[in-house]
Amino acid sequence: MSEVKCILLVGVGGQGTILMSKILSIGLMEMGFDVKMSEIHGMSQRGGSVTTQIKYGDKIFAPNIGAGEADVIVAFEKAEALRTLPYLKKGGRIIMDDREIFPTSVLTGVQEYPHNTVELLKAAGPKVTVVPAAEIAQKLGNIRVQNIVLLGALIQELDLPDVNWKRLVSGNVPQKALELNLVAFEKGRSIAMCV
Repeated sequence: MSEVKCILLVGVGGQGTILMSKILSIGLMEMGFDVKMSEIHGMSQRGGSVTTQIKYGDKIFAPNIGAGEADVIVAFEKAEALRTLPYLKKGGRIIMDDREIFPTSVLTGVQEYPHNTVELLKAAGPKVTVVPAAEIAQKLGNIRVQNIVLLGALIQELDLPDVNWKRLVSGNVPQKALELNLVAFEKGRSIAMCV
């Protein structure tokens, strides 16, 4: 019987967390796992938080991830990694973009943005892998492939090779951007190999 694993994907609206979770869930099912996924949209159309919870193992009854249960947090934005840190289990890991997106509370001066997020996360104890996914995506010509860069990094970090991930990416992204997404996926994998 395999142990239940939990992956928490966090970002803001429009970053592609849901597409990434869909591809990941399909791949995990193809590997023979029972998979449950749940999405939480917090004003996602206006740049609010988006959280996707994925649990997989031999038998999963509910997708919800509680405090201290996530094996991995994938953060599309720095402050989101810090906000969801209480969900990470002891010995867990964080894969995160170093991108900063200021919420309304920061833009209006109500709160300060935690620019030292990486240091705060590392001081808390988890393994932190910083992937400049947004920067890579911009260099490739389209910020929207940030999610596929992070997917490649996650697949490499978790060592999930038993599925044709490129086929799954190909089947779930717009065909007009297929080649770009495949390049983004490989960039993410290669960055994770070097970290």
